[in-house]
Amino acid sequence: MSTMTRRDHLALLVTGSVAAGFAGGSGPAAAQAVRWSGGTDTPRITVPANATDCHHHIYDARFPPAPAATLRPPDASVEDYKGLQRRLGLVRNVVVQPSTYGSDNRLLVDSLKAFGPNARGVAMLDANVTPDELRRLDAAGIRGVRFGTRLPGGAPITDLEPVARKIADLGWHIQLVSEGEKIVALREVLERLPVPVVFDHMGHLPEPAGPDHPGFRVIADLIATRGAWVKLTGAYILSKSGPPSYADRGRLARAYVALAPERLVWGSDWPHPTSPADGKPDDAGLLDLLAEWAPDPAVQSRILVANPARLYGF
Repeated sequence: MSTMTRRDHLALLVTGSVAAGFAGGSGPAAAQAVRWSGGTDTPRITVPANATDCHHHIYDARFPPAPAATLRPPDASVEDYKGLQRRLGLVRNVVVQPSTYGSDNRLLVDSLKAFGPNARGVAMLDANVTPDELRRLDAAGIRGVRFGTRLPGGAPITDLEPVARKIADLGWHIQLVSEGEKIVALREVLERLPVPVVFDHMGHLPEPAGPDHPGFRVIADLIATRGAWVKLTGAYILSKSGPPSYADRGRLARAYVALAPERLVWGSDWPHPTSPADGKPDDAGLLDLLAEWAPDPAVQSRILVANPARLYGF
C-alpha cells in the first residue's frame, strides 16, 4: 500500500475545501472556523434551500467612518462572510449598513456587487437624498433604509418621516434599531409612515420584561395594522441568561412566532460588532435556536425562505 505524501495530503485538503465551497446551495459545508464567529460546527437544524441571513454587516477600513460614529470594529469582509455562508448552508443574504459609515453607502453598494444576485441591502439615508440616488440604490439591490436611536453615526430620527415618503413608491421599508421605550414613544410616528417598519433584534425589548414590555404591544399592533416585520436577531445582545440557549430571549422569540410567523425573518448579526473579539457567539448555535423558537419545520422554512423573499424581493 502506498504512503500518502505531504503533497498528496495538501492536495486532498484543497479538494475538500473546493467541494465545501459549493455546499452553500445544498446544505452546510464541513465544520470550519470563520472570522468573528464562535465555534466551528455546522448547524443541527435542517437548512432549507435558499435560506436567507437577513441581517449582517461588512466593515472595511478603506472606507472612512462617519465623524460621529462610535462603533468602529475591525474589518469583516465579503470573503469572510462567504465562509460563514458555507458553514451555515445559507444562500441568500441581506447586508445592513452599520452606524459606522452613516449615510455613506459606498461600501454597502460595493459589497452587494461582490455578493451578486442573491444579496440585498438596507442603506442609511438622510432627508436630503435625491430621486436619482434612490433609483441608483434600488438598482444596486437596496430594499430598505435603516434608522436608529441606539448608536450615533446615522441620520437623525427626525428624518424618518421625510425619508419614508421618498421611498414609498419604490416599495422599500424602514428598518428601525431602537430601544423598547423609544419604540413606545415613537408609536404615533410609526403609525403614520407610508411604508412598513422592520424591527431589528426583536425590537430590543429589555429583559426580564421581554414580551411583557409595553413595546411588544406596540410592535404587535403595528404588525396587525401596518404590516410591520420583526427580525429574530441579536438574541445574545440583551440576554441576561446567556449562551447557548439565551432562554430569556427565547421567550420573546416564541411570543413573536405565536403572534405572526408570517412577519418574521432571521439573521446572524455577523460579525457581531458589539461583542468582544474573544466573545463572539456561535452562529451555528444562533441558527439552531430557530428550531427551539419555531419547532415546526414548515414555519422555519417560512422564516428562512418565503418571508425574506417577500420582504426583500428575492
